[in-house]
Amino acid sequence: MDDLRLTSLNLPGINENKRPLVIAGPCSAETEEQVMTTARQLAEKGFKIFRAGVWKPRTKPGGFEGMGEAALPWLQRVKEETGMLVSTEVAMPKHVEASLKAGVDLLWVGARTTANPFAMQELADSLKGVDIPVLVKNPVNPDIELWIGALERINGAGITRLGAIHRGFSSIDQKIYRNAPMWHIPIELHRRFPNLPVICVSSLVSSRSLTSMLYFRSHIGGRRDLIAPLCQQAMDMGFSGLIVESHCNPDCAWSDAKQQVMPDVLDFILDRLVIRENVEMTESLSALRKQIDALDNDLMDLLTRRMRVSREIATYKKEHDMAVVQTGRYSEILDKRGAQGVLCGMDAEFVKKIYEAIHEESVRQQMDIINK
Repeated sequence: MDDLRLTSLNLPGINENKRPLVIAGPCSAETEEQVMTTARQLAEKGFKIFRAGVWKPRTKPGGFEGMGEAALPWLQRVKEETGMLVSTEVAMPKHVEASLKAGVDLLWVGARTTANPFAMQELADSLKGVDIPVLVKNPVNPDIELWIGALERINGAGITRLGAIHRGFSSIDQKIYRNAPMWHIPIELHRRFPNLPVICVSSLVSSRSLTSMLYFRSHIGGRRDLIAPLCQQAMDMGFSGLIVESHCNPDCAWSDAKQQVMPDVLDFILDRLVIRENVEMTESLSALRKQIDALDNDLMDLLTRRMRVSREIATYKKEHDMAVVQTGRYSEILDKRGAQGVLCGMDAEFVKKIYEAIHEESVRQQMDIINK
């Protein structure tokens, strides 16, 4: 499928042209009292879309996995008493069936489900003939094609009220965030599908200190103190909306306690967001972009010349029966250029990735010559 057939999410009472679209509520629906108290507090602050996890897929067994269908009447009561739209995560066809029967207004698919094409197809089949907005989280691993494939399966079932959720990606090298944002992946998704709403889960990032790991209840952050900057960054990058976990008593939450905030705190955070909508290009910006274009042309010329030298090296290696990859030389380049990049005000890891890509292309071209 080359494109997605998309229409507006068409959420009643929601102005989708005004950023951010906000979906807020507890990580899990724990008790009817907890759900209703949180919903009332959010409604008082003007929030329009309530979220709560009814089924909670956990990484390991033994944790709280949600109240299941028993919690769906609580969401119905939220709709009736507050007028808010309600949403929840689905992972199986029976979840879809139960949610639709309960009048849930919006569904989303979790990261673990997105990573499984068989599960996604079963969900898609269960949604055929249904008119409901569906949001699809990125898979746990940083694979944009798998993410797009999941969106295509849902779209192929006839769901055109479709959106994507950026919740960050699992990474071995967890530093500041619980889930690495890898912003370039949702940016690339938006480049390919500019009409697809992309919503950021601000609580998905957690931070590791030297002594412990803290989890902010917005998945990327995993810590409460990261929620505000993540929300602002998502807006600065043009995201359509935000999903933030909010609980009437976060410290007593049954799941993801440290990444949830009280409704009044969430209102405070969102009230201070700066929404930059101006896309007009001034003469000064145009001139700077022309400089970037000229520098990019220079970079392409330098890369072409570098590859030409690499091919000459390949000819020498072929004549002298030398291996293509010289690991000592490769390590030397990475170390020297990384240190040089730091002196020039760049991140060493950024420079390393650039030279890894250059080396990969250089090896490819050298292999072409040696195998002729």
